[in-house]
Amino acid sequence: MESGDVPGVVAAAASQSELLHLGAFGLKSLESGDPLPADSIFRIASMTKAVTSVAVMQLVERGEVRLKDPIQTHLPEFAEPKVLEGFDDAGRPRLRSATRSPTVRELLTHTAGYAYSFSNESIDRYEKVVSLPPGRNYYSRIPLVFDPGSRWEYGPSTDILGILVESVSGLTLEDYFRRHIFEPLGMRDTRFQVSAGDWARVVPTYQREADGSFGPAVLPLPAAPPQVNFFSGGGGLYSTAPDYIRFLRALLNGGRLGDARLLSAETVDRMARNHIGDHEAGIMTSRRPDWTRDVNFFPDSKDGFGLGFLINTEPVDRGRAAGSLAWAGLMNTYFWVDPNSGICGVVMTQILPFGDPAVVSLLEDYEKTVYSALGNEQ
Repeated sequence: MESGDVPGVVAAAASQSELLHLGAFGLKSLESGDPLPADSIFRIASMTKAVTSVAVMQLVERGEVRLKDPIQTHLPEFAEPKVLEGFDDAGRPRLRSATRSPTVRELLTHTAGYAYSFSNESIDRYEKVVSLPPGRNYYSRIPLVFDPGSRWEYGPSTDILGILVESVSGLTLEDYFRRHIFEPLGMRDTRFQVSAGDWARVVPTYQREADGSFGPAVLPLPAAPPQVNFFSGGGGLYSTAPDYIRFLRALLNGGRLGDARLLSAETVDRMARNHIGDHEAGIMTSRRPDWTRDVNFFPDSKDGFGLGFLINTEPVDRGRAAGSLAWAGLMNTYFWVDPNSGICGVVMTQILPFGDPAVVSLLEDYEKTVYSALGNEQ
């Protein structure tokens, strides 16, 4: 913080039994110079995916959904998916029928065939030549970029799972999360729609400029709470470090925190196993450098993917053990859950583009400091 590499950060670490550390450093706003409180609210973007994955597995435990179910079992509008094979000489998309429909398991593991336009050239081009509706209907209209199960690619699969949760439960995703996850865990500040009274607690987002300074973000924080018309299971939540660390502690404890049980220990263990075979996960190429850099989370190992989480197959030097769970959010928020060492952690900033080297370095240093303090270096 003193070097000015990052405007502000809130970080937390916990064991199965207790919160080990919660710290807030730097500024909430560069313009006002206000300090950053520990209970500041962040846009956690794709860290929403872990919450949606837990919701799906709750439905699986209740027998309302099966991992092997084709998606149209629950969402008929996703029947007969098409694969985008390229474009003809006139620039029109060339589509063919997929070999089969993706399953719930493939949606959880990002092997369903869906891709984001900011990281996939074909979908980026498709969105430029085909008029797609906003919100929920967008997802049933976009094609796959490969046949289900044939490889790993990060995409909007978890948004589709959010739609599935709504369809199966009969609740909005906001209501489902509140009743079945947030209220049981005491996560009072995690939601899709932030109230006007709490909007001042939301941290502004800054853009890293070429010279290392900070300017206005390409995805700025609105001046007032926006009206949410679609609850994005892939990236719509706001949260705080104290809230999110409670969610991570529940995962670390086999689905339980205090008297609240989200999932059985067997289900959490199932989520923490690699479900993508020999496919490699965690590598993403950016087509929007103002949004995200190219990403390879663990370049020294070939990583797997569980039911909602990246899994490192090699231990991190002086940090998390092999088999840990992790993911992140677009504005440079990160988490890990290390079942083997009994440690979890979260680091939250609000900087674009994703993969900011200063924040990644901060995350690595924080992780190593936590493990060193506990005498658990790998």
